[in-house]
Amino acid sequence: MRLLLRSLLLLLVAASLSGCGYNAIQQKDEAVKAGWSEVLNQYQRRSDLIPNLVKTVQGYAQQERQVLTEVTNARARVGQIQVNAEDADSLKQFQQAQGELGSALQRLLVVSENYPQLKSDQSFRDLQAQLEGTENRITVARGRYIQAVQDYNTYIRSFPQVITAKVVGAKEKPNFSVANEAEISRAPAVDFGTSPPAPQQAPAPGN
Repeated sequence: MRLLLRSLLLLLVAASLSGCGYNAIQQKDEAVKAGWSEVLNQYQRRSDLIPNLVKTVQGYAQQERQVLTEVTNARARVGQIQVNAEDADSLKQFQQAQGELGSALQRLLVVSENYPQLKSDQSFRDLQAQLEGTENRITVARGRYIQAVQDYNTYIRSFPQVITAKVVGAKEKPNFSVANEAEISRAPAVDFGTSPPAPQQAPAPGN
């Protein structure tokens, strides 16, 4: 008898939680986790391309050491971050580091325009194409993650799910900020502080 009553009680609790959005909260939480995993996967794809890209550029443009060093150091800083997507400060730090790496890569690609032999190198062209494709994947993955987080946060704040969220401890998740998104997508200003030397005039006849 007790077993039957206990089973009925569990069924009632399960039904009430389901009706208040418990199952949907779990599903949306898993969607956020899956979206975040894809964001990290695409950022890692970009990071994996950088050593070969730097090596290839270095073979043609060793004098661009500052730009090459910036890319290498930015990649190292990204690798040192142990990001926690559930923590707003950690996510902000991760965003900033990835934004700095993206800007450094853009500067590197701008510099490559000054070296025709580098631009014609098949390895460099392949790496550039892979990098451009990866940047597009990052944008898509980040956009989907933003939507998943917004969907989750909106859902747990709506009635009656808000009651269930408080009972089970479901809290709002931090998200990529609008300001950061704008900064990441803005093309960096490139100023290397040097200008090409003025062409020398040929000496006048008779001098």
